[in-house]
This record gives sequence, C-alpha cells and structure tokens, in this order.
Amino acid sequence: MLKSKEKIKTTCSYCGVGCGIEVSIDKKGQLNLEGDKDHPVNRGMLCSKGMNLHYTSMDRSDRLLYPEMRGAKSHPRQRVTWDQAFQRAAAVFKTLIDQHGPDSVGFYVSGQCLTEEYYLVNKLTKGFIGTNNIDTNSRLCMSSAVVGYKQALGDDAVPISYADIELADCFLIAGANPAWCHPILFRRIEKHKQQNPNTKLIVIDPRVTDTCGQADLHLQLLPGTDEALQQANARI
Repeated sequence: MLKSKEKIKTTCSYCGVGCGIEVSIDKKGQLNLEGDKDHPVNRGMLCSKGMNLHYTSMDRSDRLLYPEMRGAKSHPRQRVTWDQAFQRAAAVFKTLIDQHGPDSVGFYVSGQCLTEEYYLVNKLTKGFIGTNNIDTNSRLCMSSAVVGYKQALGDDAVPISYADIELADCFLIAGANPAWCHPILFRRIEKHKQQNPNTKLIVIDPRVTDTCGQADLHLQLLPGTDEALQQANARI
C-alpha cells in the first residue's frame, strides 16, 4: 500500500518507449504522477498519455470488476463466480475442440503481457490444446518492421538504442510523424539538434506534418514513389 509522501518508481505501459514515472500519494489520498528525471529514456518528460496514466488507470466507471455472463445473446449480463466463468469458458473450448479439432480455436494475446504470461499462454495453446493458432499485438504491430530488419540486417531485432540519438549527426525519418506519435523521443532529437546545429534532419513524407516543420530537408514525394527513392538511395 502506497503511503503518504512515499514515491514508487515504475514505467509507463501505454507504449513500448518505456518512460520512467514516479507515483506518489498526498495527505488527502490523491494519487500524483510525474516523469522520473533519473530515467535514461524520458529524463523526466512525459507525453499527454503518460501524464494522465493515473486517471485512466484508476477510472473504473466503464470496467467490469467481476465476471459476468449471459445465458443467451438477448439476455442481460449476470454476475457469476470465477469458478463458474472458467468452467463455462473451458466447456465451450472443449466442445469446439471435440467437434472440430484443436485448430478450431485460437488466442489473440495483448501486447501488454509479461514474459511469464506469454510463456504460460503459449504452453496452454501449443502444449496442452495442440494448436499453433496464437498471435499477439506485440508481433503484428511490428510485422512490417521485422520483415525490413530481416531483409536488411539478417535479424528481426531493433538494431539501435536510444543513447544513439545523442551520438547521431543525421536523422532520416520516412513516412512517420514522431513529433506527434513519439513525442518523448522526438524531444530528444530536437534537443540534440539545438545543441548541435550541424545535425541534419531529413523527412520523407507526402504529408506536411509537425515533424516536417523541424526538418532541414522535406522530401514531399507523391504517394507510391517512395520505393523508387529508396532504391535510388541504395545504389548511391
């Protein structure tokens, strides 16, 4: 239980950037949140989602707080015990598997799971049920990037670290608007560029975005012509 004036350091779970946050509670029981100034990723900065994390996490007005089920689609939800909910779910899965085989069911797992949770659900799906039908948002949201990594570098791992931002003298951003979509990392690029005026920012995008407004060179291509540009770059 968090005590008054006590601070807990953790990370924001809204996206994969991994910003550090400090959570505290005041004498009135009010939960407060701020960026962790010692964290190597965000260095005390937070985007609008991170700044409001405690409000969205604590708001239970539209959340189920206990298991509920319907007898039929037209019936209202009724509160049930955890045992009843698990038994019903297991019975439905068993019926489908008995009638149509293990590949008639599948799992789509959240990108917010811990490593241990991924391991457990994979053991359940592949080891116990016997199907390979499992996928996660954490894989699908990176699928195009993974293909690019494997074709270009031979491995599906992100090849850089955030610390490289302060070491770079040129940034190439293609088809993205990190000023909005990755504001914490883009603030670091902005700061690095201010402290090192010779650092160049090149943006390839048919749109005119806030990121383009910071660019030394904006290549405003016609949609669909980016492949020709990238092939030309590869030949240089």
